[in-house]
Amino acid sequence: MKGLGGNGQWVILFRMGNSVTGIFGVILGATLASRGFPQGEVAVITFLHAFSVMTFMFSWNALNDLLDVEIDRINRPERPLPSGNIAIKSAKTGVAITGLSSILSLTAAGYVAWSGETGLSNWVPALGIWGLALLLLFNYESASKLSLRMKEKGLPGNIAISLSVGLVIIFGAAGASKPFDHAAWSAFLVGFLYNLSREIVKDIEDVHGDKGRTTFAMRAGLERSRFVAWVLLLAALASILLPFVPDLEIFPPWNVVFVIPAMVSLLMVKQRLFSSEDHAAQQLIKRSMQLCLLAFFVISMIPT
Repeated sequence: MKGLGGNGQWVILFRMGNSVTGIFGVILGATLASRGFPQGEVAVITFLHAFSVMTFMFSWNALNDLLDVEIDRINRPERPLPSGNIAIKSAKTGVAITGLSSILSLTAAGYVAWSGETGLSNWVPALGIWGLALLLLFNYESASKLSLRMKEKGLPGNIAISLSVGLVIIFGAAGASKPFDHAAWSAFLVGFLYNLSREIVKDIEDVHGDKGRTTFAMRAGLERSRFVAWVLLLAALASILLPFVPDLEIFPPWNVVFVIPAMVSLLMVKQRLFSSEDHAAQQLIKRSMQLCLLAFFVISMIPT
């Protein structure tokens, strides 16, 4: 029935591919902090945290489409809501169910920590990180008088989204009772810089359809925005290499071989970016980030 949407339409609305990336971020953070795949109680908490992030992202992505439905009628008319394949009422129900699921799984993680060896005090930083990510997203998306409405302000909104993405890794580390783990924060920095660059390129891609917003691309112009995106990628390249500096003792220097594919694909972005192939550039940025974080995961599984 039109308006209810098939399974494929809900996959698109929830952006399930991106949400699976969120699951990986939690597991990566826990694995980096544990110096190996989580075991026992930590594994249970990590699973519940990953489920909480996944369902939170489902809810947030659907809410984002609800709020952007008029913009998407211009930029992406084929998406589930502007096309009518999923009704607005059905999407609102989906937002509520997945949002509640996220809260319940987070509560369950807290209960496991409280009743087990982890202890509630060791788990509370994870709750704080979850709350910080929610605060960032509220101030990004909400039109409330209490919100900073960063989505409308260009670069501050890009920074808020990128911080919330990176915090997924720290959320995973906090589930392992190590919210300040250096390896996890190294991955956070890499993810933040990659994502900030990609957010700017996505705004360049959508510059003609964005309404009600003043994006960085609108303020700075397309060429300057592409230059800033490239500078951020160079900073990401430096952040990739940082954990392998011998004096820091985060990763063994020889492990740098695992991030070579990520670095090569990152350097390939420049040609696409300055040839105005914005969609191809932001997709390549995404692939390079995935390769880098996967390399960090592999490194964390290597016995030291």
